[in-house]
Amino acid sequence: MRFHHLAIPHTVTHPDYVACAYTQKVLKFAKMMTQKGHTVYHYGHERSQVECSEHITVTTDADLETAYGSHDWHRHQFKHNTQDHANQTFIRNTIPEVLLRAKPGDFLLCNWGIGHQAIAQAVASSGVIAVEPGIGYTSGQFARWRAYESHAVRNISAGAGGQDWYARVIPNYFDPEEFEYSTKKSDYVLYLGRVTELKGISACVQATAAAGVELKIAGQGSLLDLGYTEIPEHVTELGYADVELRKTLMRDASALIIASTYLEPFGGVQVEALLSGTPVIAPHFGAFAEVQRHGKTGFLCHTLRDYVSAIQQRHTIIPGVCRARGLAYSLENIAPEFESWFANIHDVYTRRGWNELEV
Repeated sequence: MRFHHLAIPHTVTHPDYVACAYTQKVLKFAKMMTQKGHTVYHYGHERSQVECSEHITVTTDADLETAYGSHDWHRHQFKHNTQDHANQTFIRNTIPEVLLRAKPGDFLLCNWGIGHQAIAQAVASSGVIAVEPGIGYTSGQFARWRAYESHAVRNISAGAGGQDWYARVIPNYFDPEEFEYSTKKSDYVLYLGRVTELKGISACVQATAAAGVELKIAGQGSLLDLGYTEIPEHVTELGYADVELRKTLMRDASALIIASTYLEPFGGVQVEALLSGTPVIAPHFGAFAEVQRHGKTGFLCHTLRDYVSAIQQRHTIIPGVCRARGLAYSLENIAPEFESWFANIHDVYTRRGWNELEV
């Protein structure tokens, strides 16, 4: 198969951008499909570090500087707008590059939803098939062909109305080589992600305090940004976690804790923890309820008391069970799900579609 793989306009397809789940999906998808023998054209920033058939530069550091100035995305959340200079430059430069390489039946991977719609419309005459291969957003969907990160986000997007036979739930995918499995754990509990109440950070602080356990916080932002006048005594803030720091923190933590207050479309940090042999303490809704096995890979919680109890029981979880569950989401295991989906879509254009009976 041939893929025209559109990057995220406001970032760089590079391991350093681990804080952006969509950027990391672009990075890992390219590796996953290239290693399966498919042709992957990656359209993105000049500093992209991605395994693919061909990288095509469509944005530069100058474009990011023009759009975002001195904004520090390590300290704060990413800054972006579909109408800003970086996004508009990405669209303008990508269209002719795709048309130069496109063949009928190729797939155009719109990883940024409506942010890539203008490109899909402009190259439609070439016969490429626009798809959204990793929907983790509940608005801004446009493509005929859609794959969702979880049943949670698919159901909330579709509502109670009719379903599309071709819409798929294909979970996020991870490279086990990025993580280090260990059965030896330190005593601290880890929170890794954006430091925001959307992720339930105050509940994590409160639960670990009640359990008398150290909480290490790594990610964009600080408790001081959320109205805390000081960092609680049992909390250590580490700032942004790059690839190596993330690996170490995940490996050594006695548990990962997250208490998202919104319907989490996937929560990739939970699989990263499992690959490290680290149990997960999370809410009993959203994608957590699909990935976790309560009492086996961690604990799913409803109340603060549940969280405190889970922290107290975290050492009862077997690291090997966590690791095995995490490997279900490896590049190797998820690639066939995508290949099957893309083949089904091709059938619509070249065979009898849903009614096709021959393999």
